[in-house]
Amino acid sequence: MHNDIESILLSREQLHEKVLQLAAEITEDYRGKDLLAVCILKGSIIFFSDLIRAIELPLETDFVAISSYGHSTSSSGVVRILKDLDQNIQDRHVLVVEDIIDSGLTLKYLLENLSSRKPKSLHVCTLLDKPERRTVEIETAYNGFSIPDRFVVGYGLDYAEKYRNLPYIGVLKPEIYQD
Repeated sequence: MHNDIESILLSREQLHEKVLQLAAEITEDYRGKDLLAVCILKGSIIFFSDLIRAIELPLETDFVAISSYGHSTSSSGVVRILKDLDQNIQDRHVLVVEDIIDSGLTLKYLLENLSSRKPKSLHVCTLLDKPERRTVEIETAYNGFSIPDRFVVGYGLDYAEKYRNLPYIGVLKPEIYQD
């Protein structure tokens, strides 16, 4: 375990099992459909990579980068699209893959933006959900783990661009991110 980690919340094995479970559900639900999997950068990249490799269907991928955090531990409330999709999603089955849903504000903004582009379907797969932090309603089709309101890093999630490469999801020690 990394010195800055207070405890391991989800092990590498737990993450692997959940990815396989979610991929099996997605495979079944999208069989025979033209699936476009959209990764929300940067936090979702490791989860996204493992997930799409486990989905047993032909699919296409695209990437979007949005920001409302910067180097802070809470959302600024101002959402910016840093990188938009390269593909037209009209009449496509779009699956947005997210690392964690906290307040839901950033994801709500993105879903409204994507919905205006008239996809055939638009669904969300999230690895982590913090329901007690939710300030807006977000419907997820695929939900990995509901977690307590702790500041977590690893498996793509970061604090100030660090810790993404940890193979587990851990709780960051408060003294690392508190002033």
